[in-house]
Amino acid sequence: MSEHAIEFLRGWIGEKVHCQPSAARIEKQAETLAKECAAKAAEAGIPLEDIQEEVGDIQELIASRLEEAAEAGEQVSGTPAK
Repeated sequence: MSEHAIEFLRGWIGEKVHCQPSAARIEKQAETLAKECAAKAAEAGIPLEDIQEEVGDIQELIASRLEEAAEAGEQVSGTPAK
């Protein structure tokens, strides 16, 4: 995977992935964000295949990051996310 593709993905996920309150919402948000990421990558001239070569399924990656953000939100606030 090109360094340009890696930098794009890191920056994009950092901007778009935020705490989500439930597993069902995480999956729906991950699907939406994966589609948006693919479109933005294409606009930036980065083939989705280049990203997937390195990270696999971007929807799964985004869902994982959303889950991590939700867990971190729970730990910071001291109360479970809804």
